[in-house]
Amino acid sequence: MNPRISLVTLGVADVDRSAAFYEALGLPRMDWEGDEVAFFTLEGTWLGLYRRDLLDEEVHAEEPVGPGYDDGFGGVTLAHNVESADAVDAVLDEAEDAGADIVQPGVERDWGGYSGYFADPDGHHWEVAWNPHFEMG
Repeated sequence: MNPRISLVTLGVADVDRSAAFYEALGLPRMDWEGDEVAFFTLEGTWLGLYRRDLLDEEVHAEEPVGPGYDDGFGGVTLAHNVESADAVDAVLDEAEDAGADIVQPGVERDWGGYSGYFADPDGHHWEVAWNPHFEMG
């Protein structure tokens, strides 16, 4: 796994309200269609705002993962983008070998990419993704 965080995603109750807040802070919002997600560029990283219920569903956060997480998923994910679907599976394997719990193996996504999730020993969720809409720098 390369030392890179590509995306921080916050699960939010109201994407429009949260997006307006971050726009008011001066963050540059990306042009993206749909009302379930909003993206902002942050000098090499993206900030994503995603409806919390949909993020919970995508991560499959029914069970607690890690110490101190008695109510399951915390609503924040870090993403590590890679250059192909095969690379997603390779990084998930690498994470599992290092001691991560695989929360969800790689799957094809409705948005046209491929991703899976792992949890670190403290239960923090990482998405490993190949996203054809995300420019690798």
